[in-house]
Amino acid sequence: MADVNHVILIGRLTRDAELKYTAGGVACCKFSIAVNKSRKQGESWVKETSFFDIVLWGKQGESVNQYLVKGKQVAVEGELHQSRWEKNGQNFSRVDINAHNVQLLGGGTTGQESAPTQAPAYQKRDAAPEPVEQELPLSDDGNPPDFPDDIPF
Repeated sequence: MADVNHVILIGRLTRDAELKYTAGGVACCKFSIAVNKSRKQGESWVKETSFFDIVLWGKQGESVNQYLVKGKQVAVEGELHQSRWEKNGQNFSRVDINAHNVQLLGGGTTGQESAPTQAPAYQKRDAAPEPVEQELPLSDDGNPPDFPDDIPF
């Protein structure tokens, strides 16, 4: 069996993104997100927050950087990357997420206009998206269920 390193997270930016360039001119967009989780502790629910550092390389990092502001909700798909180094005889390590795709979701806490979501890095911008087929749930008699005419979406 092959090894798997795949991460999908949805969270909110903890600060504005930083865009830098390598010596070779490759864009590197860095940002952090907070992901909330609730769990039951006794009779009450407790909120836990995890923080993740994200790195988005190349053209997608350049184009989405301006929209990555504190409080903005994003979906991140990528892989874990561990960096190791030594300083003053002591070993250090850090785990970041190298993003392959970042989707802009709900607005931030500042009420700014939402930017259009970005296409995956591997998809051409002018290419039409492929249709997604979705099966409707069937009722007990094998027919689609009846839906009210005032569907709220």
